Amino acid sequence: MPIHKTIVVTGAASGIGAATAQLLATQGAEVISVDLNQPAEPVGRFIRADLSDPASIQALVSALPTGIHGLANIAGVPPTRPAPQVLKVNLLGLKQLSLQLLPKLADGAAIVNLASLAGIGWPQAVHAIRASEDLGFDEVDAFCQAHAIEGARSYFFAKEALIAWTLQNRWTWRERGIRMNAVSPGPVDTPILGDFIETLGARAEEDMRVMDRPGRPADIAPVVAFLLSDAAGWIRGANIPADGGMHAKVLCDMNGL
Repeated sequence: MPIHKTIVVTGAASGIGAATAQLLATQGAEVISVDLNQPAEPVGRFIRADLSDPASIQALVSALPTGIHGLANIAGVPPTRPAPQVLKVNLLGLKQLSLQLLPKLADGAAIVNLASLAGIGWPQAVHAIRASEDLGFDEVDAFCQAHAIEGARSYFFAKEALIAWTLQNRWTWRERGIRMNAVSPGPVDTPILGDFIETLGARAEEDMRVMDRPGRPADIAPVVAFLLSDAAGWIRGANIPADGGMHAKVLCDMNGL
């Protein structure tokens, strides 16, 4: 990461967001940390924002400078939260922040979305994903009811739709050289790992049994940092698994390998 780059990192108070902010700072970036919670030791400038609130997103965008070189969309809530909140933070808020920030991004900037292994089934959810494309914050409750999105399904759907959105925007801002990619971790040892195990039950237990260990934030942060760097300039619309091999296992199981 060349010095003098300005990078916005959401979810920077803990977990993968904190690790990413710290790594980017050590690489010479000027980091703007964004979170609902105040970090114990903020990296760079800190701005509080609630990604479930459109007014808070607008205030955040207004407070950010122009000429931003990268946006790491890492903030998220676990599936133990109410389904509408999961969609608002993990999908709608992320999309709104990205779109509203575009005029302040420098040409050649990079957007990296933190997706998940949970989104691997996106091809089977295309109908609901299409229905969510123009979803407003005030329409989320009705959408969840109409599409039976509740409990753990809220998290899975948000990540499925996020991966699809990343793929769809592979060339959207190509004239400005702005690229978008995603990173999909598997189970990661962060403060919300327990929420996933509690919600996903047998599936999470099976994942943990198959894996040699859960991921760590330090396993994921370098992948995000790489996609933000100039070295990833030819990577567009990619969803990179960073999950200790779980993505490959799921694909093999799905296809009888």
